[in-house]
Amino acid sequence: MMKPALKLALLAPLLLAGCAALPASAPQANGDWTNFGRDGAEQHFSPLAAINTGNVGQLSLAWYADYVPGFTVSAPVAADGKLFTTTGHSLITAYDAVSGAQLWQFDAGTRALAQSALHMSWGNKGLAYENGRVFIITTDGRVIALDAATGAKIWEQRDFDLTEMRNANGPPRVYDGKVIVGHGGADISPIDGYVSAYNAATGERLWRFYTVPGAGNAPDSRAEAVMRPTWPSGWTNTDGTRRGGGGTMWDSFSYDADLGLIYLGVGNGFPYNQALRSPGGGDNLFLASIVAIDADTGDYVWHYQTCPAEQWDCTATQTMSIGMVEVDGVRRKVLMQAPKNGFFYVLDAATGEYISAEKIARVTWAERIGEDGRPVENPRVRYQGAAELFEIWPGPQGAHSWLPQAFSPQTGLVYIPVIDDAALIGPGELGGNPISTAMGVALFPDQPVEGSLRSYLKAWNPATQQAEWVHELPGGWPAGVMASAGGLVFQGRIDGQFMAYDAASGAPLWSFATQAPVVAPPISFSAGGRQYVAVITGNGSSGAGIQSAMVSGYEVDYRLPRRLLVFAIGGTATLPPLPDMTRARLNDPGFVPNMQLAMAGGMAYATAACMVCHGNNAVPGGGGPDLRFSPLILNEQAFRSVVLDGAMKLSGMPPSPQLDAATVEAIRHYLRIRALNAPAEVEAARVARRSE
Repeated sequence: MMKPALKLALLAPLLLAGCAALPASAPQANGDWTNFGRDGAEQHFSPLAAINTGNVGQLSLAWYADYVPGFTVSAPVAADGKLFTTTGHSLITAYDAVSGAQLWQFDAGTRALAQSALHMSWGNKGLAYENGRVFIITTDGRVIALDAATGAKIWEQRDFDLTEMRNANGPPRVYDGKVIVGHGGADISPIDGYVSAYNAATGERLWRFYTVPGAGNAPDSRAEAVMRPTWPSGWTNTDGTRRGGGGTMWDSFSYDADLGLIYLGVGNGFPYNQALRSPGGGDNLFLASIVAIDADTGDYVWHYQTCPAEQWDCTATQTMSIGMVEVDGVRRKVLMQAPKNGFFYVLDAATGEYISAEKIARVTWAERIGEDGRPVENPRVRYQGAAELFEIWPGPQGAHSWLPQAFSPQTGLVYIPVIDDAALIGPGELGGNPISTAMGVALFPDQPVEGSLRSYLKAWNPATQQAEWVHELPGGWPAGVMASAGGLVFQGRIDGQFMAYDAASGAPLWSFATQAPVVAPPISFSAGGRQYVAVITGNGSSGAGIQSAMVSGYEVDYRLPRRLLVFAIGGTATLPPLPDMTRARLNDPGFVPNMQLAMAGGMAYATAACMVCHGNNAVPGGGGPDLRFSPLILNEQAFRSVVLDGAMKLSGMPPSPQLDAATVEAIRHYLRIRALNAPAEVEAARVARRSE
């Protein structure tokens, strides 16, 4: 319950200095944007004000750059008059920030090195910059430092072996000479989650912190002393293999230089079903937690767990913003997070003390957060032994996913891309999604629940724990957010609009038709004495990897342009017109549908995770090509060579050697049936969007 005396300290004296009162991760020019959230405070706030509420109507395109189809849901970084992007599978490009001229390009070679589909999933969400170096962690687990002037590799370290079931798709961070990287993979394997720190100049690994017990921390460390009692039945099987694990940190980190703390946003457990992971119960720390560690040593300092005994993919890997508020008349530095579970949390940044939490979306798994900081759960959410499914809000997609929030020290508001979505859950024996069933829980996130699949931009007041203003957005998958000292909030939309709002009132002030969905978060920077706003267009994967109509509410054509768009006051560039996007049904004469074979193929399509890139029921959301129109499905041998043998691996299509020829043929048959009605389905989706 929120303390009534909690009120925001509006930082008016900061004026154009924006968040300068909070220490940056490293000295940087005021107009640079060097980390995913700009600096360690992860505010996604620019202190620049040349573009403001008075002149944003004059904002127009300064220049743009085209990308080939592939992953483009990533944020640039900008420094020293250059703009750096990562697209596809770790393809790094540097541009002159003023002219848009390409300076260099570096391909990390992930597609050639990858040994599993996991290594090629989704792509990188961002980069980091410090002292003339650009940093990336590839999805296959290599941390690389590049010379920002030339693109030459300075050093490379492998964070995890290619044989491990891990991948890295979040952006690295650089804090005072340390490169901080995490990874994912805990949805499919009982791996032990950890975060690593590397020397930014040399690549030497400085420390590593593990978030589940018995993994790699010193046995007598304070972290182990805190974690071990919360796994009362242990975490290993009788043969010594790990029974329960997880706690990967694939996205969110923050840093406060004054406190000397790095904050870790920790993910879900494996398996989801706690009765399988930890039969003796317990909170299972540090799953679904915010953990503060010493930046120099990697030692544990404090933690706060958002979902004790997590078992619904209830991650705390979302943006953690550091800001200033007054609590009981005392000005305090706080950490603010809206994790997946639907609550917005305010914690003391120095101690982790719980201050307040309230719902930002529809929530049924818990009634409230108690005075002790623990959730008051709905008893049905513990599904072990249940005889029927339970409707849970939010579902595994979360009320807030990796798409970053922004905090403005000027307005004192946090701008959150919020999702209202539900799922049906129960014990694994009730069936469900093949992947979730293997985790001991039945999940049906693709079954429609009335009122779900909606999204919003909410301006949230952390002092009152209430929304100041709200915009409902098209579709169910909102884009990342950026705020600025010009009194503006920028956000893209899945319907191809890039918007600017008045940060105080929420009034729409400007829009630009991008010709493609915008999911990536924007940034703002200065170069050559001019302020710019930049964003990358194109739909990619969702937090769960399945960015289709199932989670976005929009069927998105993979062929829509993927571009870096850079805006300035008085820009004079224009986009070329879109080509004709209509397509005819595949000519498949003599095809005789076999529904039994198609059903087997549809199940295999889901189980083999084809839907991760190509969409649920083969209805794409822009993450991968639309197989309903692919001539490849008409040729048995060619289809088999791609799916089994990896004939298109270097183009981004990983092989699935675990399948046999008969299963591949069943998948092809399923896709041929889906192709029969594809043109009508596409037209119906287009008409539905026009009627909104």
